Amino acid sequence: MTKEFKTLDDFLGTHFIYTYDNGWEYEWYAKNDHTVDYRIHGGMVAGRWVTDQAANIVMLVPGIYKVAWTEPTGTDVALDFVPNEKKLNGTIFFPKWVEEYPEITVTYQNEHIDLMEESREKYDTYPKLVVPEFANITYMGDAGQDNEDVISEAPYAGMPDDIRAGKYFDSNYKRIKK
Repeated sequence: MTKEFKTLDDFLGTHFIYTYDNGWEYEWYAKNDHTVDYRIHGGMVAGRWVTDQAANIVMLVPGIYKVAWTEPTGTDVALDFVPNEKKLNGTIFFPKWVEEYPEITVTYQNEHIDLMEESREKYDTYPKLVVPEFANITYMGDAGQDNEDVISEAPYAGMPDDIRAGKYFDSNYKRIKK
């Protein structure tokens, strides 16, 4: 995808894959002006995926966007996207319990909200593990807003490579059936 990001509308509907400097790989979709979907392909919670996460999404200045949310796990996330430079800065604030028991979160969160809330109450939340990292954006796709095909299944080994190689979505940004 080659486009210059200037407005919030340019950002909304964009599908990203990025790799943090620590090696963690994430896939993230600006579903609309208040919702994000994502899959985690590398790092301590690799295998986790979430749809319809409420988020605050704003344009700071033309071409620079801030997105922030709190998950049912108690994890807070703040991302600063600079897509024209293929850069991102993210800070993830993991509760103590997620650091100690990350495997609990490695699932499709939407089907396990009760477990996330129960774990948040059962285990320690503080001190938080703060992970501030820069990332390189390795893929940007124009999926359009509210496209349910973007993040619609669990991550699998090689998925980001399939997406980057054009083997995952068709020309209408619909999932190619396997």
